[in-house]
Amino acid sequence: MKVIQADQIIMGLIIHAGDAKSHIYMALEHAKKGELVISEGEIQLAETALNEAHNIQSSWLAQEARGEGTGLSALFVHAQDHLMTTITEIHLIKEVIETRQELNELKKLMNISVI
Repeated sequence: MKVIQADQIIMGLIIHAGDAKSHIYMALEHAKKGELVISEGEIQLAETALNEAHNIQSSWLAQEARGEGTGLSALFVHAQDHLMTTITEIHLIKEVIETRQELNELKKLMNISVI
């Protein structure tokens, strides 16, 4: 199997987790405006980026399990932290968006402006 270098792991986690976080916050902003189709597209982009980061993380863990250590540093710990907080934020923001959707539907029923 191909051994992934520490710098590739670190940068991959930071880049993909950062992209996921950006997309999920954009999804929230669009949901607030009632732009639910755009919001859903941003959620899909966030999940795609998150999957990329998770794949890198899984590859690293498998590499470690095979005894092919990378000697990762505190920077790796920071990258892992970045990924894990992004995972949590995506789950929470998806819940907030769902709540916004329900609120918007109620507002429409009550003939109140959605924005």
